Amino acid sequence: MNVPNFGPGTDPETLRRWARTVEGLGYDLLMVSDHLVVTPDVAEQYPAPFYEPFTTLSWLAGITDRVRLGTTVLIVPYRHPLTVARMAANLNQLSGGRLVLGVGVGWARQEYEALGVPFERRGRLTDEYLTAIRGAWENDADYRSGDIPVWVGGNSPAGIRRAVRLGDAWHPLRLTLDGMREGLGRLKAAADELGRPVPDFAPRILLQLTTEPVTGPDRPAGKGTAGQIVADLEELRVLGARSVVLDPFVGDPEETRNPEVAWQALATVAARLGRGPGG
Repeated sequence: MNVPNFGPGTDPETLRRWARTVEGLGYDLLMVSDHLVVTPDVAEQYPAPFYEPFTTLSWLAGITDRVRLGTTVLIVPYRHPLTVARMAANLNQLSGGRLVLGVGVGWARQEYEALGVPFERRGRLTDEYLTAIRGAWENDADYRSGDIPVWVGGNSPAGIRRAVRLGDAWHPLRLTLDGMREGLGRLKAAADELGRPVPDFAPRILLQLTTEPVTGPDRPAGKGTAGQIVADLEELRVLGARSVVLDPFVGDPEETRNPEVAWQALATVAARLGRGPGG
């Protein structure tokens, strides 16, 4: 589940209720997003308050017992790679090995400028920083992390190759089923070209429950009736997905004032899947 850690309805108590709802319904992964500076381009979509992901997940680790905790996605060039390596390793240790590090290159040019990071080099920096992070985990006892899965976002050719070279899983966001099938073909082709194994498949899809079926070739996975959503999850399982992240945020920040709508959708899907507490 992708939990909104931003917006006018988000505060510590709401985040606490989100965590307990997700864990209580039997879901096994809670993820949050990443922005450091709420510049105008960020605020238009994800207004303040925006809770920093490592801080938020560290707090949520202390009030949950079982659910895994992750980022979807951490913008890699925003932080020094050794800082990320240290924070991720510590969080994984303190949470009992529950961290999933989803990563990406980001899109907010103004935020990059505010942080003094060159926007045009974001792809190259992401590759360099991920290499440094993995190197710190593997070669320096002070950064020893245990086993932290790295999920690499991005559907561009560069993103696909990054997932193959530096990721444990490919983590595409909000595609149609056809888009994911096409991306998986490119993922395998890139793995063959690079002589590397095909990474796992861990997509993030919508969770937008409707009363009537949604049709058409542009329907994103996860949008439709409960039956359609469950069918999407089954199709993703057939395509090889070992994890699927549900994202209830449709685009209006005012949604964050009414998290009960998303909680009901989560409960509906959980019931269709036969899941429950601890399931």
